Amino acid sequence: MKRLAPFLAAALLAACGSPPPQPDWLVNADSGRDRYVKAYLSGDDRVANAEFTRLRGELARTGQPALVARAELTRCAVQVASLDFAPCSGFEALRGDAPEAERAYADFLAGTPVQAALLPAQYRGVAGGTGGAAPLRDIQDPVSRLVAAGVLLRSGRADPEVLQLAADTASAQGWRRGLLAWLGAQALRAEKAGATEEAARLRRRMDLVSVGR
Repeated sequence: MKRLAPFLAAALLAACGSPPPQPDWLVNADSGRDRYVKAYLSGDDRVANAEFTRLRGELARTGQPALVARAELTRCAVQVASLDFAPCSGFEALRGDAPEAERAYADFLAGTPVQAALLPAQYRGVAGGTGGAAPLRDIQDPVSRLVAAGVLLRSGRADPEVLQLAADTASAQGWRRGLLAWLGAQALRAEKAGATEEAARLRRRMDLVSVGR
């Protein structure tokens, strides 16, 4: 997942080479994005909705469609990471004013083939490959790994190892929503394959995760 701060890094450098303090909206948006992502993947909708509203509001203050589009892409990305493949309508309303890289990222999230060079570096192996878990292992950021795994599943290029790696990643972070989604995908695959005992084991694990929600 791309952070917001580097997006305007060049613009924030002073002519003498000494960087000025970052504006409040940038600091607030950068930290708010992280809180939103973690709350969403953890299944805390109340916090996630509040954080996203604040994030989008901070970016809208700049009057820059590209930044607001990036907020919408963040929302779409975490949905894909938790296997919610609803249309990215918030971004589509801004597509006409979004830069080429943002449009390519939206298409990537939708499972559409894109030019890999337009994507953030961590996703290029996924976009340019045939599928499987190999490119996921090179992605160190757990959110980005789940996003990439979701794209592989959405585009029909996920094998059982992809599902296992995604479930392990969500489990290690304690992200309830993400873990339930990937365990559910594993259970469905097991049921379709007739592996009833494996499917039952996965369903029991989902029940364990759901306790206390």
